[in-house]
Amino acid sequence: MSRYHPDEPRPCGAFVTGTDTGIGKTVVACGLVRAALDRGLDTVALKPVSAGCEETPEGLRNEDAERLRQLFDPPLPYDKVNPVALKAAAAPHLAAAEEGIHIPVATLAAQARAFAQTSDFVVVEGAGGWRVPLDDHHTMADLALSMDVPVVLVVGIRLGCLNHALLTAEAVRRDGLPLVGWVASRVDPDDPRADAQVESLRTRLQAPLLGDLPWMDEPTPEAVADRLDMGPLLACD
Repeated sequence: MSRYHPDEPRPCGAFVTGTDTGIGKTVVACGLVRAALDRGLDTVALKPVSAGCEETPEGLRNEDAERLRQLFDPPLPYDKVNPVALKAAAAPHLAAAEEGIHIPVATLAAQARAFAQTSDFVVVEGAGGWRVPLDDHHTMADLALSMDVPVVLVVGIRLGCLNHALLTAEAVRRDGLPLVGWVASRVDPDDPRADAQVESLRTRLQAPLLGDLPWMDEPTPEAVADRLDMGPLLACD
């Protein structure tokens, strides 16, 4: 899939991927949006594909996408933030097949780029991890490559995270996008080796640690934003 044309303007921002599902991608994405808005940046947020949506009078709605759009006043148009909403809580290609939907990856990427170009800063939240399939030929990585936005990796700090994080970082770099930084998300409050695992990744991941998020029962965008280093994300000129 093609990337940005060299003459096409690119906003600063981040494509937020993770080592797994349910490890805090939305929490980090909301924190990044809040931090950018607090700096007065013209910002947009996208979750191009979501799986696990509820029926509402307005159509299918995804909780994560709603959390992103509600950070804005007025809220961003839902169909711009989350153009592909799938009902089943499953891998996108499986949910789409079950629902008789084809995810038009090239069209989706073009629409996302057009929306992103209206801003100075864009936060894009992926679904699942870096290699989650979108159809028989494309993965979430293809969407990230087409948008050509630097990647932020959210690592769920728990048993198994070292391998998952190192492999994901390797895949991102091999695919040709910069890993601008990573965030430690302490998803297991009882993990006795959490500090050691964060330190192991700090010495092995060739990217700055943008934030070390403690376990929080109800993480707010403001609390997360206060714990994030935005410097590497804003050095995009």
